[in-house]
Amino acid sequence: MKKLTHIDESGRPRMVDITGKPDTHRQAMAKGLVRMQPATLELIKKSRMAKGDVLSVAQLAGIMAAKRTPDLIPLCHPILIGDVRIEFSIDEKESTVAITTTAESTGKTGVEMEAMVATAVAALTIYDMCKAVDWGMRIESVRLVKKSGGKSGTITLEDKK
Repeated sequence: MKKLTHIDESGRPRMVDITGKPDTHRQAMAKGLVRMQPATLELIKKSRMAKGDVLSVAQLAGIMAAKRTPDLIPLCHPILIGDVRIEFSIDEKESTVAITTTAESTGKTGVEMEAMVATAVAALTIYDMCKAVDWGMRIESVRLVKKSGGKSGTITLEDKK
């Protein structure tokens, strides 16, 4: 069995020591989906939601969340994030908003958690801003789809679509 990196010899949690690792360019991409009623999607597209421009607010919330990741995830290293990009894709047929987040950094540890936290918070923000008209929305499939940099190199978990 592989040794758990966040547990010390006595079984207590610990932060992984990354001081000896070299700085490398790192990138991570995460995706998620918010499924809703067609009428809700139409309000989002036309910026007619009572709380404001849903996608702009969700984009800002996601970027802010990426920067706060070590405050939210225990033992997650605080890192200098070089860039966070959040893009939305609307699928009218499926009545969904797809979220794609790309985070980049040059450092000793990756930005996978930052990309996933940004995606999740962007999805939660969409839900929060639209719940008054659609309690049945669903946040689905927040996941890492690609990472690069560091010792493990590039790992692609799903093809771009």
